[in-house]
Parts: sequence; C-alpha cells; structure tokens
Amino acid sequence: MFHRIEFDPVPFKPYTELLEPSLVEDLRSLVARMEGERIIHVNSTAVGGGVAEILRSLIPISKGLGLDTDWYVVSPPAEFFDVTKKIHNLMQGAEGSLTPKERHTYTTYAGQAANLDFSAIEADVWILHDPQLLPMMALLPEDAYPPIVWVCHIDLSAPNLDMLASVSGNIREADVKVFSLQQYVPAGLEDASVEIIPPAIDPLSVKNRPMDVDEARIRMAAMGIDVARPLVTQVSRFDPWKDPWGVVEAYRIVKQQMPQVQLAYLGASHAADDPEGKVIFEEISAQTKDDPDIHLYGDADIPLESVDLVVSAFQTASDVVLQKSVREGFGLTVTEAMWKGQPVIGGNVGGIRLQISDGESGFLVNDVPQCAQRILRLLQEPELRASMGEAARTSVRQRFLLPRFLRDYLKACQEAKAVRAIGAMAFDTPGT
Repeated sequence: MFHRIEFDPVPFKPYTELLEPSLVEDLRSLVARMEGERIIHVNSTAVGGGVAEILRSLIPISKGLGLDTDWYVVSPPAEFFDVTKKIHNLMQGAEGSLTPKERHTYTTYAGQAANLDFSAIEADVWILHDPQLLPMMALLPEDAYPPIVWVCHIDLSAPNLDMLASVSGNIREADVKVFSLQQYVPAGLEDASVEIIPPAIDPLSVKNRPMDVDEARIRMAAMGIDVARPLVTQVSRFDPWKDPWGVVEAYRIVKQQMPQVQLAYLGASHAADDPEGKVIFEEISAQTKDDPDIHLYGDADIPLESVDLVVSAFQTASDVVLQKSVREGFGLTVTEAMWKGQPVIGGNVGGIRLQISDGESGFLVNDVPQCAQRILRLLQEPELRASMGEAARTSVRQRFLLPRFLRDYLKACQEAKAVRAIGAMAFDTPGT
C-alpha cells in the first residue's frame, strides 16, 4: 500500500549563495547529528498540492546533504480520497460530519496501511503529513516503532469541532506535532511537543528559477492571453477555500473601470486526492463562459509535465497576482510569486498574513470590493508595483526558502527522539 518515490541527490552548494552563513552552519551541524539515521516521509499523493511540491524538492536536497531519507505515498481506493477531502474541509471549518460509512472507510484503510506496511519500512524517524493517515497512529505500539512527527499543513484556526475531536486522540499520539502557525494549534495541544514551522519554496526548482519576461509572455500567449493587455492571475486549485467565485467577482468590478483587463485562473494540479476540484472547475466555467477575457485552466488544459513552466510564466509576467483565499494553511503560491518580484494581493487569513506585510510587500484584503480596489491600484501605479515587488523578493529570501525549512524539520526530528526517550524512561521507572 505504500510505494516509494525515488529521487537522486541534488547538490546543496548552489543554495548556499542565497542563504545566510549562519543558516548553512546550523543545517550542516544538524545533518552531522543525524548521521546513520533514516528519516521517512509519508503522505497521500505524489502529485498536486503543496505537500507533494515541498517533498519533491526537500528529499533531493536532503540526499544532497548526505541525509538518509525517503518519501512514501499511499495508493488507496478512490473513495478514500473522497472521504479525506471532506475531512480536509471539515478540519478547516466546514459544517457537517462524517457518516458512519465514511468513518469506516477512513479508519479501515489507514489501519490496513499501518498493519501491512508500516513495520516493513526501516526508519529512525517517521514524518507523517496531514490528516489522511492519522488513524494509523492509534495502531502503532509506542515501544515498537520509531518516533513520529505529524505535520499539519492546513488552517485549524476555526475547525469543525466534532471532526477535530474525532482525530485529536490520534494527533496526540505523535511525539512531535508541527503546525505552520501558532494559531493553528488546537486547544489542549499547547505543550512542549508542538513545533511551529512555516513552509518554504525551493528557489532552484523549475518553477522558481528566474524566467525571462519575454519567454514568459510567449508562453502566456500560447495559452490564449493577449500579452499587450493587463492580466490578473490566481494560481491555486479549484477549491472553495481559495474563493474562485470571489476572484471572478473582483475581476468583474475592475473590468467596469478598466475594460481591457483579463483574468487567468490556473487551477491545474493533477492531484489524486482532490476529487472536488473538477466539480468546482465545471461550475466556474459555466458561470464565466460568456466572457472571453476569463481564462480558466484545469488539468485537461495544462499537461502535468508543463505545469511548472506555465505557472512560472504567469507568476513572472502577470500584472497582478492574487491569492484570495478565505482559509489558507500557508499558501506556497504566494511565496512563489513574491520570489519572482510580485506584490501579491492575498486574503487576510492564516499563513498569508505571515508572508505578506500589508502595504509593503503586497496587500491583505478582507472582501471582494477591497480586493478589486487593490487590483486597480497596482494596475494604475507601476512604480508602486515594482517597489513592493522588490520588498517581496527580499522577504522570501530571508524567511521562506527551503533550506530553512529543512533545518526546522531536522530540529523537529531531534525533538521527537528526545520526547520518545523521556517517555521510555518514564515507562521503565518502577512504580509508574
């Protein structure tokens, strides 16, 4: 049920030119402390979404530093992803609850994965990502398995309390719990085994390496964009938390004052664990079919092998970049665009607040009219757009590049080993 995603090592030296020397020193020291130990990451899909994207870069540079690490994904039936997408929405605050059948699907598959495969993979530390496999935690006897780090990449600031209660026991079983922001830590988990680790981007990946603006415009033109006219773009899944309806509405307000403006929404993710995306894409397509200046791109429009270059082009050469989320654990697309010198207009929620300094490196917006107002301002003031874009890139270099993220993960692994060791000592103490 688990299968390994194979990568060759990537040399780390090119990254050092972008980093502070103190960070490089910290990272190399932690790698030395992990010598001879094996770290295994597990998540639900190898393609689509921020977790898969992070791991596709994190594993190769980890290997390039000499770490013994690998990545495994599960291969469940389709109905499992239907359930876990619903869980994702509930964990971020949607109303409702799992049916008995859905709960059975969730716990049964995760239990089968734990019983059949978990013990067969050699590891010194496990890192499990997001809620999909949480039920396996209850099936792992503490004295028979290595320390476990559980990473939550979603926004738990206002969760569905019934859903959270049903998995909180499993969350507690992890030796260390990792969240992107302090406000995502659920009540009752504010203890020494919680680590706050904001995500980061790989500055040397295909998507994030510099692209010449002329090349970007050629690629955009091939996708049907009139590059002589202003373009507003959002890059994100067709997901209710990304507010695609609000994006369209803000564009329509702007178009009343600037008729030449165009909108692009790049939602191609090819993510196996997001069956909801196709439904929302079709709904938005039906609502916008009469406007030739609205360009929606789903999985069928951008082949998987082309997604990174297409996204890079739009993030590089669009006039305005949005991330109008109403919930957002972090939002890698925000950091990606900021790294390319774009001042992003983002929803004033979750991890976006951590990335954008309002009025300095971008804008935070609370509703559709404010979003439209900020779009117009950036379109009308190119000098402001340029200065804010420079501040945005500097902010990413200082705070949100992948080597910092790897350093923090290694610290979490060390903490998990310490927590497990303390627990073992307590268990062995007579009278306890």
